[in-house]
Amino acid sequence: MTETPTVETREFQAEVSRLLEIVAHSLYSERQVFLRELISNASDACDKLRFLAQQDAGLTAGDAEFRIALSVDKDASTLTVADNGIGMDKDELVANLGTIARSGTAAFVKAMEEGQRKDTPLIGQFGVGFYSSFMVADRVVVESRKAGTQAAWRWESDGKGSYAVSPGSREARGTSITMHLKSDAAEFLDAGKLAEIVRRYSDHIAIPIVLDDKTLNRASAPWTRAKADVTPEQHEEFYRHVAHAFDKPWGTLHWRAEGKIEYAALLYVPGSRPMDLFAPERRHGVKLYVRRVFVSEAPEGLVPRYLRFLRGVVDSEDLPLNVSREMLQNNPVLAKIRQSVTGRVLGELEKRAKDDAEAYGEFWANFGEAIKEGIFEDAENGKRVLGLARFRTSAAPEAWTSLADYVARMKEGQDAIYYIAGDDPKAVATSPHLEGFRKRGIEVLLLSDPVDEFWVAQTDDYEGKKFRSVTRGAADLAKFAETEKKDDAKPEDAPDIAPLLALFRLALGDSVKDVRASERLAESAVCLVADDADIDIHLERMLRQHKQLKAISKRILEVNPSHALIKALAETVRARGENQAVQARVNEVAKLLLDQARIVEGERLDDPADFARRMAAALAEGFAPG
Repeated sequence: MTETPTVETREFQAEVSRLLEIVAHSLYSERQVFLRELISNASDACDKLRFLAQQDAGLTAGDAEFRIALSVDKDASTLTVADNGIGMDKDELVANLGTIARSGTAAFVKAMEEGQRKDTPLIGQFGVGFYSSFMVADRVVVESRKAGTQAAWRWESDGKGSYAVSPGSREARGTSITMHLKSDAAEFLDAGKLAEIVRRYSDHIAIPIVLDDKTLNRASAPWTRAKADVTPEQHEEFYRHVAHAFDKPWGTLHWRAEGKIEYAALLYVPGSRPMDLFAPERRHGVKLYVRRVFVSEAPEGLVPRYLRFLRGVVDSEDLPLNVSREMLQNNPVLAKIRQSVTGRVLGELEKRAKDDAEAYGEFWANFGEAIKEGIFEDAENGKRVLGLARFRTSAAPEAWTSLADYVARMKEGQDAIYYIAGDDPKAVATSPHLEGFRKRGIEVLLLSDPVDEFWVAQTDDYEGKKFRSVTRGAADLAKFAETEKKDDAKPEDAPDIAPLLALFRLALGDSVKDVRASERLAESAVCLVADDADIDIHLERMLRQHKQLKAISKRILEVNPSHALIKALAETVRARGENQAVQARVNEVAKLLLDQARIVEGERLDDPADFARRMAAALAEGFAPG
């Protein structure tokens, strides 16, 4: 008696179910892109097997010519995309078609839901290209057999929440995807239409795409052609293939290196930020080929991590075809290619920054946070990367400026590049620490990316100008004349606040390192600063958040002598300083002002309830009947 093959029915991962629902409701205006995605996946499967066959020729025995075949059955209303690539076993079918395993899945689906049509560039970036088949099909059947194995497996789903996996009947390695087309997708049964789509989207695929024994594509890798022979349209489609994206590239770099090392490179800078740019693994998107044979998806060491936004291909003439991942990591040829590629990319960015500042600003907004990692990670090119960096400043919070432009605008006698760092761009731009600098027309860099504290801590200077935090050490602004004085303002003698500061020190005790008069404040009453010898306030907070630092440094409380509250307190202390009631009141105000300074810095209060009590008491006193 013959056993009935076992059919396993499984539920999709939650994110996949939601994604399929979105796709099924025609999220994309051009449904024909599904064919591009499936052909691209088939091409990748063939590339992977071609590489593995370098070490095990038996994997392609009897069928060494790779191809992608399209077939149509008009009677059954089916379209099939088949390849003779690496194939999948049962576990891989479940893992690849039942889940979205890459990081950021939830964010991806949320963006798809919220963005609708304007977010079409998202497809493909998280391995979801296969699911685009449900834009045209109400049922999809996948038959796959992994190279080197005897068992075939079948995957089937209507895209409505579950899928079935069972033994398959495919006789040779590879994968076939059969789509039972929806009634409104009959156009994809037409051979002429399919040929047109292939020529538009997949002409560059280096593997023959065949329909009715006719090859539809030129099967010529664009990086092997002369630069002048590749049109902008062909670049755009190849970028979309290699980057799994729908946007247009911001920049294209196509060259052939000859000499001690020979390689061809075709690299693209995306027009929008990939969603996995800050995934923990920090993988780049450049594929490595050796003499037109695919070797590795994103080999470590080919592109520095701070340029991980790059998409494209590097094809070496000097590496061995059987190079392993372990050999690549320490290969001197790869190291030279990396050095050459990095120099080329940085040179192109320098050129674009000079020729088109507005376009470069858009690029920097997308990728600047990643590139700044190169300032301290790339010992050879760190200074070049620093020159490419762009910043918001206190003088122009909405514009980008280079360090060269900042230095050109420095005040006479200014010997440092001032900066302030924090988590929130708005909070950084409105920090009390900037008041004295603004009053004197001194520009300050506004740093709000997590990487900023690290590169600035490891960078000595720019063109001899040291970097100096405005939240650390004494401001020393007395040597700069004020530029924001009102015409009718009359100079006032600063009150003697030494007795008040002494009472503040007694009131705050070990809560602070010191209390002193401030030069950096113009409008606020107080602020907290780090001592010259201590770690910067924002950096310390970041290290504590990541549990890399336990101790909390004591800060210096700076007091604004010209603030109305401080003047009034100083006068009261001068007139009645020995009065115990006055001293008690000063004690309360000192603690209230310290908590206020902590709140402005984004610090947690030791005793919020005590702060609330003091605030209520102060308000009550202010509103008390005269």
